[in-house]
Amino acid sequence: MAEMTPDQRLALIKENLAEVLNEEIIKKILDEGKHPKIYWGTATTGRPHCGYFVPAIKIAQFLAAGCDVTILLADIHGFLDNLKAPLELVMYRAEFYRHIITAMLKAVGVSTEKLRIVLGSSYQKSAEYVMDVYKMASLISEHDAKKAGAEVVKQSDNAPLSGLLYPILQVLDEQYLDVDAQFGGMDQRKLFTAAKEWLPKLGYRERAHLLNPMVPGLHGGKMSSSDPDSKIDLLDAPEVVAKKIRKAHAAPQVVEENGLLAFIEFVLLPAARLRGDGEFRVDRSRDGLEPLVYTDIERVREDYKNDVLTPQLIKPAITEALNRLLAPIQEAYQASKEWQEIAEKAYPPPPKKEKKVKNKGTRYPGNKDQQKADGQAKADGEVKELPVRPNGEAGETPN
Repeated sequence: MAEMTPDQRLALIKENLAEVLNEEIIKKILDEGKHPKIYWGTATTGRPHCGYFVPAIKIAQFLAAGCDVTILLADIHGFLDNLKAPLELVMYRAEFYRHIITAMLKAVGVSTEKLRIVLGSSYQKSAEYVMDVYKMASLISEHDAKKAGAEVVKQSDNAPLSGLLYPILQVLDEQYLDVDAQFGGMDQRKLFTAAKEWLPKLGYRERAHLLNPMVPGLHGGKMSSSDPDSKIDLLDAPEVVAKKIRKAHAAPQVVEENGLLAFIEFVLLPAARLRGDGEFRVDRSRDGLEPLVYTDIERVREDYKNDVLTPQLIKPAITEALNRLLAPIQEAYQASKEWQEIAEKAYPPPPKKEKKVKNKGTRYPGNKDQQKADGQAKADGEVKELPVRPNGEAGETPN
């Protein structure tokens, strides 16, 4: 942005990041008055949830700092990672991601003019790219490939070979997307340090790496697509959002691993700054008190530690702020028939379980069909009447 100095642009790029590798690459580009090219990749597997706001807010900040941003919809990566996304669903899921990520960025009021969205399969099947995969596979050991992907690729006994290809593809993406830096979470640090070492082996330059901290979910752990209780879907109705936040774990006065405070720090406050007001408000009208207004996370933490800000106060405030953020996304979804049709194809409902009919056999009491058949057989002389023994039991009389 023209009104921002290089230092201000760098500060916005680095805001809330845990670490920056090769920062000098970004700084040099900014000092020259140019636009750093940054990419973020996401494997198009599980349905995006509110945890995706964490990288989306950083992407919005990169755009606000005048960076050229590429989002890689890594459809082939999703297939390679232990077949998390079946091939027949990959195409639809990539389209679903395209719609929802664009809507998320628009929700915080950032121009997407400098945003480029690329499908991995659009270049990862080219002869040149595949040849580089072969070259790198010949230079990288099995041990190093496993180490690079340890925090990213699903690990299992007797894992498919595709898991070893995953980190090679991600490293090569930096070259083929023609970027200056890759952005991702701290769980990708081993892969990023591998990229610094592996790319020069093929004669390609090193890139910078921007690392987001791992942000706890609503229950303190990771917000996961596979655990419905730990995530809020981006299309959840306001009352569902309220219910899930009410159930979120938040011990009074404990700020460590507090998913609600983390969401304020990494999503709600930065989103408010991007929109222009920069405030997180906590209503206290039921107690006859003025609202609490926060512009930085340190004051939030301090008040929470001192029990000024309680879980009972903070949960409704987060609910209101989040629903305000989700509203334009959900409006865009409701207005797009195409997006709704893609959602059905990308994440079809699980098949209904057929109710198993218990096999009672044929001669259980009350089986009218069997009684009728027995009566007919008796009339036809097919059923032999058994004599009754002296003790009243039916059976053959011994000779």
